[in-house]
Amino acid sequence: MEKAKRYLVFLIGLFINSLGVSLITKAELGTSPISSIPYVLSLNFPLTLGQFTILFSLVLIVLQLLILGRNFPPEHALQIPVSVAFGWFIDVCMGLLWFIQPELYLTKVVYLLVGCAILAAGVYMEMLADVVMLPGESFVRVVVFRWHTEFGLTKVCFDVSMAVIAAVLSLALSHALLGVREGTVVAAILVGFLARLIARRLAFLPGVLFGKKEAEAVHPPEVPAPDGEAPVCIVVDRQYGSGGHDFALKLAEKLGYAFYDQDILDLACGAVNYSRDFVASHEEKLSSGLLHDFLSQMYLSPQDTPAPEDAIFQAEANIIRQAAASRSCVIVGRCADRILEDHPRCLRIFLSAPLEYRVARVMKKEGLDAASARRHILTIDKERATYYHYFARRMWGLASNYHLCIDTSTGAPHAEAMVLDMLSYFLERK
Repeated sequence: MEKAKRYLVFLIGLFINSLGVSLITKAELGTSPISSIPYVLSLNFPLTLGQFTILFSLVLIVLQLLILGRNFPPEHALQIPVSVAFGWFIDVCMGLLWFIQPELYLTKVVYLLVGCAILAAGVYMEMLADVVMLPGESFVRVVVFRWHTEFGLTKVCFDVSMAVIAAVLSLALSHALLGVREGTVVAAILVGFLARLIARRLAFLPGVLFGKKEAEAVHPPEVPAPDGEAPVCIVVDRQYGSGGHDFALKLAEKLGYAFYDQDILDLACGAVNYSRDFVASHEEKLSSGLLHDFLSQMYLSPQDTPAPEDAIFQAEANIIRQAAASRSCVIVGRCADRILEDHPRCLRIFLSAPLEYRVARVMKKEGLDAASARRHILTIDKERATYYHYFARRMWGLASNYHLCIDTSTGAPHAEAMVLDMLSYFLERK
């Protein structure tokens, strides 16, 4: 049943995809990079855009076969009927849009942008279905597999190559640049960005349509809770320099709970197959959510090779859920309050302190001067806030996200007493 749903979603996405390509083409400002070569050929030979799309797709499938040889998966042959359907859908949509013949440049831009939005929706549905890829994306994956390149960069190079080849063909056949214009660049940049935004807004949809998948098994070191007692989790989020790590560690030791901070990072390294330094430089750090969406477009990253920040977040989220479900523990940062919002015995705490107090603490701990410490604190706090807002989708440090907010400049013993008192009251209620 689930497989049938996925193929239905894919088929609908394929039609929407072709509608987007057709509308972008009708705007007469160029077409999407993957369609640029078929479009240029259709302007110079009797076959239609859809027919040349089928032929071009078959060429890409043959190239995949030549590159992989015996390693070519049999299921990749499904690209053949998909290519035929896609080409036929394009011709149908071009016929349905016969009345669109814009003359004003502004009108052409509007059609281009609407076409990009429609194409983005189609791309999202294809990725959501996760059953088969179109030959263009599949060809890029084959190159990545064969030569161990990075998917996003390889996809960009592929798109640029398609546009350049199409431009050369147009100049050779028509002695003019037809079919490759500013709209090609806009489509290359905008479609993936919009598809990723749609995916974030509709993050609940895969679970609704196909049910939730089991999280990848990651096994933190076991620290069992006392017999008969359900695990308790204390989540400690913190401003940089407020002493969150040290406070959480002492709290865990006092309660006899497991403690997770750098351990989460170490476990995530194995799950995502990145080096520890790489994970450390990407976790809880995001300079701009908008820039991240542009640079790690869903159109450029298939579900099994997501952008590094996304992969690291998902790996750490799995680790956090499993740790909290299996043992009483204290967890530091990493959007754990949001990840564990449905945990029945999770106490959420936010630690802050006046800036000058944190500056003095960082100066002493890291050997920085006052100006450097201040810059360092503000930079890390901004990165954490952006990361939290992007992945948790709410404001970092907002009191309503937590059960208890504490100013650590009042002293660690006072803060600890507040937490223990709140924990006692919290567990009585639960």
